[in-house]
Amino acid sequence: MFKNSWFPTVFDDFFDSEITTHCTAPAVNVKVNENAYIMEVAAPGLKKDFCRISINDEGNLTVAIENKFEHKEEDKKEHYLRREFSYTNYQQAYALPKDVDRNAIAAKVEDGVLTITLPKVKKEEVKVSRSIDIA
Repeated sequence: MFKNSWFPTVFDDFFDSEITTHCTAPAVNVKVNENAYIMEVAAPGLKKDFCRISINDEGNLTVAIENKFEHKEEDKKEHYLRREFSYTNYQQAYALPKDVDRNAIAAKVEDGVLTITLPKVKKEEVKVSRSIDIA
């Protein structure tokens, strides 16, 4: 491995460790409106083929992002002084609110964001009009 004289070996060892490259989970935003909950999972460079979304046996939402790393031939005339790009697998189960329609969950990947739409169960209005008997 080529050692960079700009950074001491301690820093190179720290940045090359699996602890720093594999412990970060993607950031997740959750929004809510009157019709749905919307989860946004930050995943730059993510392709939909890398994602799996399911409901597990406990009724929780499971989100899995699996890296399908492709080894590419690099130009032998140049090399990296430092390489920090690291991708790893991620899986997380989320407890869903009781009002989520589990049969209508949808997802899409766009601009490096996995968006999961969790529609709320439509509440049917109970009509209270009726005849009242007079005794």
